[in-house]
Amino acid sequence: MFASVLVVEDEPSVREILCWRLNEEGYSCETAASAVLALEMFEAGKRFDLVVSDIRMPGLSGIDLLKRVREIDPDMAVIMVTAVSDMSIAIETLKMGAYDYITKPFNLDEVCIAVERALEKRSLILKNREYQMFLEDKVEEQTREIKNLYLDAVKSLVSALEAKDKYTEGHSRRVTQYAVEVAKRMQFPREKIHKIYLAGLLHDIGKIGVKESILNKPTTLDAEEYSHIYDHPAISAKILSPILRDKAILGFVKHHHEFWDGSGRPDGLKGEEIPDGARVLAVADMFDAITSDRPYRTARTVSCAVAEARRCAGTQFDPEVVEAFLAFVQESFDGVEYLRPVVDRIFPDLQIHSPDLDSMMERKT
Repeated sequence: MFASVLVVEDEPSVREILCWRLNEEGYSCETAASAVLALEMFEAGKRFDLVVSDIRMPGLSGIDLLKRVREIDPDMAVIMVTAVSDMSIAIETLKMGAYDYITKPFNLDEVCIAVERALEKRSLILKNREYQMFLEDKVEEQTREIKNLYLDAVKSLVSALEAKDKYTEGHSRRVTQYAVEVAKRMQFPREKIHKIYLAGLLHDIGKIGVKESILNKPTTLDAEEYSHIYDHPAISAKILSPILRDKAILGFVKHHHEFWDGSGRPDGLKGEEIPDGARVLAVADMFDAITSDRPYRTARTVSCAVAEARRCAGTQFDPEVVEAFLAFVQESFDGVEYLRPVVDRIFPDLQIHSPDLDSMMERKT
């Protein structure tokens, strides 16, 4: 396809000679006797690959035209035509986006060389942009594939844990939902909420390394068994580190059993030393643990969980997180004594096989 060129020149003889020569070179050439007429052509929807414009013209100047052309189509190449005495002005036009300039009186062969060079430069710019877009698309596609592989690995790990521990079945999904709701109320950035979402699904993976006799013990755990089961956050981080490079998510998982007063596991972190996502998961984890059936007891009431959150605010839990969580509970479970009968009503789409953070973010409580 021939490149299209618009010659903007107020002198008829110069205009016609330039257009004739460019047509001879195989370009599709049109003319305009002024910058105003050229702009009218653009407003009518005409587009060109290249504009050759005189600088000094009655009414709007070539510089004015250059400015408007760059606004209308930033990819349009522009060559300015100038008298020798206007050389400094011509150089200034290059800073404004002109591709080149030619001086009067000009040699037609030199004009053709300048036009060819400008069109080649424009073509290279467009091809480079297209290539960059192609690379971005490929990177995005590969990122999606990696993310899907990662999520598949997550699903496999969660499924393996659920097969081992019936209590964990559904627990991680509910904790994730509660934690996301709290993070939204605390106005965490979307990226951090996404990390809390993934950490919630994975926070108990380390229980794969806990003895089944302890996980399913029908009576209260003794001190040694209690200590053993609370090794699971560190085990979780160890299991996940080869497939998960995000330190924030690993930190949320590893430290969700740290206590606000520094007496928790595994590192005895205190206060704001504990990652904020871990502090959110800690409260959500407690809430679901109390309101769910356990091997050694049946589910307790929402009011019991609320009382526990209030009692432990400032010792086990971050008070600010507790405040946000209690607001969520009041909005979601107000007047409901037991949690399990209403989970399906409030969170009908809790499916580990199709996690959808966007719908969780957009859903109004």
